[in-house]
Amino acid sequence: MMLNSQTWQQYPLIKDQLVAVNHTLQTHINAAHPALQAALLKMANRGGKYLRPTMLLLMAKVINDQHENDQQLIHLASSIEVLHMASLIHDDIVDDSPMRRGAVSIQAQFGKDTAVYAGDYLFTVFFDLLIKSIHEDKYLQVNAKIMQRLLNGELGQMALRFNTQQTLHQYLRNINGKTAALFQLAAREGAHFAGATPGMTVHAAKFGQNIGIAFQMLDDILDYTGTSKLTKPVMEDLSTGVYSLPLLLALQNLAMNQQLMALLNKQYQLTLADMHAIQKLVVDSNALEQSRQLAARFHSII
Repeated sequence: MMLNSQTWQQYPLIKDQLVAVNHTLQTHINAAHPALQAALLKMANRGGKYLRPTMLLLMAKVINDQHENDQQLIHLASSIEVLHMASLIHDDIVDDSPMRRGAVSIQAQFGKDTAVYAGDYLFTVFFDLLIKSIHEDKYLQVNAKIMQRLLNGELGQMALRFNTQQTLHQYLRNINGKTAALFQLAAREGAHFAGATPGMTVHAAKFGQNIGIAFQMLDDILDYTGTSKLTKPVMEDLSTGVYSLPLLLALQNLAMNQQLMALLNKQYQLTLADMHAIQKLVVDSNALEQSRQLAARFHSII
């Protein structure tokens, strides 16, 4: 049963296709470990918004709505969600995160070793779905390049941990990989496999890339403004030295820089009170408005 389908009841345009994506995940995830199998299916069902499959399916519908029941598109949309799931599991391992999508993370429930194997297993599901749906060497290469960009984005972020001199260019390069790459792939494949011309496919890919960049920026903003208390993601980011857009822009504020540096220089010794002080400094600066304006630039040039 597709628990997250309720999100799409008010958007019937692709509801049936998202149900088909969920069914494909249910039938292709067959881990030998029964408890791990249950955890993977729970992750697929619980809380996922299916944003990347949605991007692919909507782009295909824009190009040619006669393809809406095309099994190839369902398999491609499912493959992107599986790759996303694998990246989330590996993120949780690196960050030692206890929760994922409102439930205990796989690494917390089964241990890091099993979680590594779970992420690797999902990569095999990803490739299986690709082989069933793509018969063009070019697009197998495209998927390989996207996986490389995804990894490079994560590695780039890791290399800049606790780096208060990180530039906006470096931030953009990393989110272009770890977040925007999958949105770009979804839009590109949705267009191409629905029959778009090469030129239209290029524009679709750029559209997906910009949406992905803006999405990550807005997500960074919500970490600081979604609640009066610090969200778990921003606490985890601060404690592990991952600095998102609002904080990087606040560091450029000369009036705030010295106060922020005094706190950030504590690195792993940051206390909860320190984190709240950082949040207040970011909110009191103009960094959130600057972040919104930058995100708007990306979705306005789509």
